Amino acid sequence: MRSFAGRDILSLKDFERQEFFHVFEVARKMEDIARERKNIDLCKDKTLVTAFYQPSTRTRLAHEAAMHRLGGHVTGFADAKMTRAGDWYQESIKDTVKMLEFYGDVIVMRHFQQGAPHEAAKWASVPIINGGDGWGEHPTQILTDLYTVLREKGRIDGLKWLAVGDMRMRTMHSLGYALTQFDCPITFVSPPEMSLTEEFKAELKSYSLNFREVEHVEQAIAEADVILVEPVVQPDYTKARDERAGKDVGMTPSNYKITRELLTTKAKSDAILLHSLPRMDEIPTDVDITRWSRYWQEAYNGVVMRMALLALVLGKME
Repeated sequence: MRSFAGRDILSLKDFERQEFFHVFEVARKMEDIARERKNIDLCKDKTLVTAFYQPSTRTRLAHEAAMHRLGGHVTGFADAKMTRAGDWYQESIKDTVKMLEFYGDVIVMRHFQQGAPHEAAKWASVPIINGGDGWGEHPTQILTDLYTVLREKGRIDGLKWLAVGDMRMRTMHSLGYALTQFDCPITFVSPPEMSLTEEFKAELKSYSLNFREVEHVEQAIAEADVILVEPVVQPDYTKARDERAGKDVGMTPSNYKITRELLTTKAKSDAILLHSLPRMDEIPTDVDITRWSRYWQEAYNGVVMRMALLALVLGKME
């Protein structure tokens, strides 16, 4: 297995099966630190740089919290428009990361342009972690989701997945690539205009992923062990900011909504429900206290997973 030290985390297409389990093993070692709200000194001599060209709550703060838990330092920006990288000059990715690499030892980047973290990795001498790139991928989120499933169900292989939402989303791309390494049939449910692209379906078929598409959650929820939901009403990922202000926000059609009644009458009693958040109305709040919901556990595991990735790419864990 390749070493993670100095490695970029850009795409789950880059991960081999045993590498997933190695990351999960390291994450398990980090759990007690996060659970007991401790800070250790594993990365006391390291600095994380956050380069966020898009708004973020969980991804940015989870990386920052993870670095603090490891005893490291954090610098960076949460809004590129407040820097010279994103103002009138619109500084190139190359120029920005050639500067940032001198300010820290690892850079986590979120960008509205697909492929921006990959471009950054060409020029940076420090590891780049993809915190979400346009409609591209979101590898750290899906690693978090897989780890949540492993901890909750005790396994990943053999579980049937149901993915509901906009299939153009970066999380869905990372999920598809990740499940090619496991024995996990998956059913996708999305509005026709947000369905899997023919190019992506061909790619998944080339990796021998067992998948199908249906029109309504009720057609597949009864057999699902894991239900992963994303919004179908959302801002455009390819824009730097949400430009929806002043416009009406639509409501989620019932085909793509997971209600308490649907779970009670149709879902397996031991199925788990995931959502990377934020949500609109695709999961009503009365689902939060049911036995199916695991999205708060995801948030906790998000810190644990980022602790593992940072420790690995910084060469502090093998």
